[in-house]
Amino acid sequence: MKDTLQPPNFNQEAKLRSEGYEFIAGLDEAGRGALAGPVVAGAVILPCVSYPAWLKLVRDSKELSPRKREFFFDLISREALAVSTGIVPSQVIDSINILQATKLAMMQAVEKLSVKANFLLIDSLTLPQCPILQRGIAKGDKLCLSIACASIVAKVTRDRIMEEFDKTYPGYGFAKHKGYGTREHISRLGRLGLSPVHRLSFAPARNAGLIQ
Repeated sequence: MKDTLQPPNFNQEAKLRSEGYEFIAGLDEAGRGALAGPVVAGAVILPCVSYPAWLKLVRDSKELSPRKREFFFDLISREALAVSTGIVPSQVIDSINILQATKLAMMQAVEKLSVKANFLLIDSLTLPQCPILQRGIAKGDKLCLSIACASIVAKVTRDRIMEEFDKTYPGYGFAKHKGYGTREHISRLGRLGLSPVHRLSFAPARNAGLIQ
């Protein structure tokens, strides 16, 4: 694994805790740019006092191999104060657009946390409809450890969903490309047509002439 020059750190969390915020949730999404499958949000509240040594090795999910993501997913699930996900399917994405679907998934994840967060750190976005104090951080998955952990939770959860879709809708290669617009995926779309989990509102499907 090639490390970033400055790995994710606790600076944001530490500053907020010094200001009296105890339960700080990091949020991130996976699947926003895919052509098929859901958008999934992860929310993670890390321990308030002691931090296990393995957290120093956490990176944004995109910088980790699938094996390492699974490894960290298990550790995060076991040792974080609270972990949750929100999942919005392709049909809803088509109905409300991907940005609103991403925010909806994040809201679901926040609401499902077993420990109520009193501050949110969110990768790139903010949630105006959420009453909890929050901060959107550009490239937060590379800078903030809570968000990086949330990115792993979201990515692993979504990958598992796409692997199940690969069994239900064989031939598209969902287990390999996870619904993203790879050359192989576009080629198979041209041969097989749309599956029930493709996003009808996304341009590649329209451009392929698959929507009448």
